[in-house]
Amino acid sequence: MSDSRWEAVDRYFIDALVGTDAALDEALKESDAAGLPSVSVTAPQGKFLHLLVRIHGARKILEIGTLGGYSSIWMARALPPGGKLISLEAEPKHAEVARANIQRAGLANVIEVRVGKALDTLPLLEGPFDLVFIDADKSNNPAYFQWALKLSRPGTVIVVDNVVRDGAVVDPTSTNESVLGVRRMVELMNSEPRVSATAIQTVGGKGYDGFVLAVVNGS
Repeated sequence: MSDSRWEAVDRYFIDALVGTDAALDEALKESDAAGLPSVSVTAPQGKFLHLLVRIHGARKILEIGTLGGYSSIWMARALPPGGKLISLEAEPKHAEVARANIQRAGLANVIEVRVGKALDTLPLLEGPFDLVFIDADKSNNPAYFQWALKLSRPGTVIVVDNVVRDGAVVDPTSTNESVLGVRRMVELMNSEPRVSATAIQTVGGKGYDGFVLAVVNGS
């Protein structure tokens, strides 16, 4: 099946189930205009994150990798009154664009964007978080996962995006740092009794990829 068919299926479900939204559309438009990489989650994936927050009843969310704030907006809109989302972004330009998009969406009092390399800012956070979404540089996924555990509680949901890498994740000879980062993280999860995890493959407007979904077990 071709990428064009995947995109058509995405469009069908967007029209039928997800719908359009001015603030979200503007966030993508402004991110593109600012030259940010076009790697935000798709609209159906954004709606999935939104529903996951609602299903889980999350009140405090940690996002590693803000980009233009598109996924931040999706998740923050699912928070109950008094809920909070902290998003970590290494690039000041990306953070500036994200803050403007978040302000435009009316969520400046819900979403806090912190600038700096995540491995420098993560030690400054106070957990626990109810949900952690990891969508940053894949080479550091093992460390991000370990920090997600440190900042979690029993029942915390951890979602890690872009783990399939167009199928390259199955290549044990790969020297690609992103692939290696995903594989090392998966090995950590496999040996970590505190989490139960699975992976879901996806196709769509962003091609062939997937995500890991994990939950922190009780003591």
